[in-house]
Amino acid sequence: MDTRRISEDRIFAALASPVRREVLRLLREEGPQPVQQLAGHFAMARPSFSEHLRVLREAGLVTERKVGRQRLYELEAVPLNEVQQWLNPFERFWRDRLSGLCDLLDRMDDEPDRPDGEP
Repeated sequence: MDTRRISEDRIFAALASPVRREVLRLLREEGPQPVQQLAGHFAMARPSFSEHLRVLREAGLVTERKVGRQRLYELEAVPLNEVQQWLNPFERFWRDRLSGLCDLLDRMDDEPDRPDGEP
């Protein structure tokens, strides 16, 4: 397995958890934060929360730096671009399917009703 695939797998595994997605949302909306502030949003033991942060770090979705006695976490959005690139073909697939459905429904509306009740 190549390193790009391993990276994608780690990103998708990290995004699979609602807790980790919420951490990313908090960092996106509120900027870099110390661990204590982030952990305060979740009702879980500190070791469990630290494990979530480790998964996000290993996936490259957050960075950690020491500022004095605190560990500050910051969003790294570049790996999310890789996910978006991977999802683009699926988005196009569904957009094309839905467009075809819209076209079919538009044509159906244009067909006059037959008096004998047959389609």
